[in-house]
Amino acid sequence: QPAVEYRSLLDKLHRLEQDCLKRFLFVKQEEYFAKAYRELAVTQRKELHTIFFTQITNATLKGELKLEAATTLVEGYSKIQGDIEELMDFLQACKRYHLNRRFSYREHLISKIQSRDSHVSALINAAAAQISSLINKTERAGHLPESHLGILLNRAEIEINFVKQKFDHDLKQEKQKLCQKLITKRRREMLQKKEHQKEQLSLGDPFKTTNEITHYLRHWKNLLSHHTIEFEELTEKLDNEASEELKELLFSLAEKAIEELKRVQCGVFVQELVKLNVPKLFLLEAVEEHKKEMVVKYTQLEREEHDKSMAAEELLQICRQKLSQELETGISEQKKIRSWEQSIFMQQMSLVFFNRELLSVPLSLSEEELLRMRQELHCCFSQVDSSLAWPKIRARTLLQAFEVEQRDTEVLKVEQNLAMANKQQHSKIGKAGSRNRNKLDILKKSLQDKILIYEDSVKGENLNRIKYKLQLEKECHLRNLENKLGEYIASLAFQKTIKKYKMLELYTAIINVQALLFERLNTSKTLSKLECIQILEAHNPEIEELDRKLEYEMLHKESAQQHLMTRQRWILDGLGLSNEAVDMNADRHVTVLLRQAMNKCRQFINLCQQSLRDEQWNCVVLEDLLENIEMDAFLAIYSQELRLAGYLVKRTRVPMGMLHTVLNLLLSSSSQSEVLSVLDSISKYSDGVVESDSNADDSGSCKKRKNQDLWQTLENKVMQGLINRSLGKIHSLNKRKDSLIKKKQLALLEKTAFIYLECSPAHPPMEEPDPPVSLNSATAEAIELLDTGEKIFLFREPSDPVLALHNFPRKKKKNFLNSKKAARANMD
Repeated sequence: QPAVEYRSLLDKLHRLEQDCLKRFLFVKQEEYFAKAYRELAVTQRKELHTIFFTQITNATLKGELKLEAATTLVEGYSKIQGDIEELMDFLQACKRYHLNRRFSYREHLISKIQSRDSHVSALINAAAAQISSLINKTERAGHLPESHLGILLNRAEIEINFVKQKFDHDLKQEKQKLCQKLITKRRREMLQKKEHQKEQLSLGDPFKTTNEITHYLRHWKNLLSHHTIEFEELTEKLDNEASEELKELLFSLAEKAIEELKRVQCGVFVQELVKLNVPKLFLLEAVEEHKKEMVVKYTQLEREEHDKSMAAEELLQICRQKLSQELETGISEQKKIRSWEQSIFMQQMSLVFFNRELLSVPLSLSEEELLRMRQELHCCFSQVDSSLAWPKIRARTLLQAFEVEQRDTEVLKVEQNLAMANKQQHSKIGKAGSRNRNKLDILKKSLQDKILIYEDSVKGENLNRIKYKLQLEKECHLRNLENKLGEYIASLAFQKTIKKYKMLELYTAIINVQALLFERLNTSKTLSKLECIQILEAHNPEIEELDRKLEYEMLHKESAQQHLMTRQRWILDGLGLSNEAVDMNADRHVTVLLRQAMNKCRQFINLCQQSLRDEQWNCVVLEDLLENIEMDAFLAIYSQELRLAGYLVKRTRVPMGMLHTVLNLLLSSSSQSEVLSVLDSISKYSDGVVESDSNADDSGSCKKRKNQDLWQTLENKVMQGLINRSLGKIHSLNKRKDSLIKKKQLALLEKTAFIYLECSPAHPPMEEPDPPVSLNSATAEAIELLDTGEKIFLFREPSDPVLALHNFPRKKKKNFLNSKKAARANMD
């Protein structure tokens, strides 16, 4: 018998484990499907944004669309997209609200139907019990022989079962007929309602402006909300009608069944008992008493059903209030997220403006780059709405994970207890049979504990953990989106900086090459110092002309952009308060003005934010235009410097390999393709007269050797200059590091000496020093410096007062500054 019980417990535990595993796999599958659906929806939204911005960019590059028109289209697209996202948030929240409301109402109807079924069953059972009660009462009164009791009871059971079976059969048949009738009626009325709503949702004429689309979306939002409410009211109306018809059917059939049972009682068994010489007066009194009992039972059941109905109605109202609060909370949270999205965009634009104005780091963006940034913004924030069916599935996954973790922990404790019990059992000395029985009891107890663990689940603590975890994941997700947008803007700025750095590096390399070539010409007496100065002076007018042209173009662009900003500045005159309150009483004048101001506050804030964003946008675009002008002028100057370098190369006839080596040294961070490109440009301006390493005669070997020595000297000079510059940077960094280390050491030593003096007795100022103590008899303490990797070792005598904290002589109270000075003197 214990083995059979153990086997049944083991089977039950295995079934529970399989059920938990099935639930776990189902939730995981649901999570994978939801994640794939979410990624698909986000990808489709990103593709939609990409299509729009690609068309705008292509039309702008082809000249089919002006930048002002493109900016206007993008602003309109962003506004429409925001309205659509707001509409999606509202519709999703309303859809969830109405579905939960419908489910709660269906549960309410189901509870009402179950209450009616139990009411009817109780009435029928009470009527059926009266037949057997009449027979037993007659037998107890001595009017019925015991030999007839069993026969009558068996016959009564047969009659009662027949009536109940007939009631169940009739109820099933009538329910099927009623169900077909209700389905037909429901489909007809819902189809009519849907056709009527479909006519109201027709699109109409195509839209021409953004305001028309916004107005239509607002109208569509109100219309869909109204349609949802109408559809829900129609559904509740049909459900109520179906419930009432089902109630009428149920009670009518129940009444017939009760009448049939009464007929069986009075017409069959009363007559049968009369034939068995039972007094008729006794039977009539019993029947009357049964009628009164049925009236009392009916009244009691009616009262109980009414109480249950009132409790269910109250519970339904509480549930609906809770759903309404959840709807408002969800909509407000989504509004906060949308406002956060706009504030992030404003913050990024303000950060660009802040860097440009205050940090003297001019971050500039062109119109195309701003379009790409706006596209990135839409792509990032296309996944912050709650219409992707992710949070609830994620909550179920987390709940499943927490339950599995908690269950595994408790099962592990049970197994540890089982192992300890087995060890204790083996240590005991006893008979083999009793030891086996005890072991089986221990195993049964372990299985029962595991079954209780699988059957019971504490969800209160897990639900709180889930809410906290979901909140953290949501905040992390939003921060990642914000960081992604910031990384995109930073990448644009980094690309521009790299481009400027490359140009400056090339320009510096060409200037250094010119200096080397001038030095070579001066050293070889090819040109005098005066001739070199004349070449530079002849080169200066071209540079000055480019500077004047650059200044003129920059002033022209700045004035044009300022004029555009002035023309695009928001005119807020339309936000002025109306003069409708002039004719009112003086007491109401201020109230009306305040109400008007509060109504227009949000509109005023939105317009001011839009004005600020446009102003920052124009500033960033102006900065990009000015940078482009500067870059064009810089390229022209660079071309002039290349021409001068080519002329100097032509005069010096520098070897190609030597020039390549020098450029490699000067452009150490550039690739070989970039170095070869600069070399080709110089060769082009030098008319191809640059010498190679193998085109010299044997007759000029001495001259060739001399030139090679001169060029080698210049190359060594370049290398030495680069080395000295690198060493100077390293020296400055080491000096800065030593300064920081010295500051930290000084601060730590002062702190250590101060602590030491606070703990030690006073010493006379002119006291002879103690004899040195060996390190073997001293106590060493290592203090590690922060951020330097160095350590300070403090050595104390074994009789140091810090370690021997008894028999202190009384000392005078010392001044804080004097203690510091004494500590510094001791350290010195």
